[in-house]
Amino acid sequence: MAAFTIYPAIDMRGGKCVRLLQGDYHKETVYGDSPVEMAAFFAEQGAEWIHMVDLDGAKEGKRINDQFVVEVAKQLPVKVQIGGGIRTEDDIVYYLENGVARVILGSAAIADPPFVKEMLKKYGERIAIGIDAKNGFVATEGWLNTSNVKATDLGKELAEAGAQTFIFTDIATDGMLSGPNIQAVVEMARATEKHVIASGGVSSLEDLVSLQTYADAGVIGAIVGKALYTKKFTVAEALKVVQGK
Repeated sequence: MAAFTIYPAIDMRGGKCVRLLQGDYHKETVYGDSPVEMAAFFAEQGAEWIHMVDLDGAKEGKRINDQFVVEVAKQLPVKVQIGGGIRTEDDIVYYLENGVARVILGSAAIADPPFVKEMLKKYGERIAIGIDAKNGFVATEGWLNTSNVKATDLGKELAEAGAQTFIFTDIATDGMLSGPNIQAVVEMARATEKHVIASGGVSSLEDLVSLQTYADAGVIGAIVGKALYTKKFTVAEALKVVQGK
């Protein structure tokens, strides 16, 4: 079976580690004062990647919590992917030059498709496309708006433009610990014929095992947030289940 990666999530707001319920900025829980310390904790348990999101950046449309991202990328033995508030090529270059492995473009995929396609051409695999869906349609601007574009259609279009990795979130499941929308994740993998990282809803080790069964179809990993913070399981336990470590 193809490799399957666990991506512990660190969502940043006001310099703290938080989780939002279904992307709602009014339903926030603070889980830690230091994103860097949280990343170190996950790294100690064996995490090879850290998924970081600048929630302030996503809302304001510019980099806000970037200093924590750079600190993690430069100081810890992990690869970092970052999303939120990345709107310009300068933002992309800033992160890549400061040790970040992969930059996620999300809202820009709807707001400015030519820009996203140009960045894919220039930076290739170092750009991931974040597609957040609500009832099958793409949601943008930190999930504050829903477009009339079907998630799978956008995925196909950007796969043809060179995207290799997609991060797919079903907003209905995010932060709910209700289990991921596996069907929608697999649909995205099949539509794009590229790599898809599942995000949202993972609540148990069984969810990870279920997702991993589609690794050969292109589901290459899962982003895990609330389940780790509420101690449903640890990074070490997750890695043991999917990698036998």
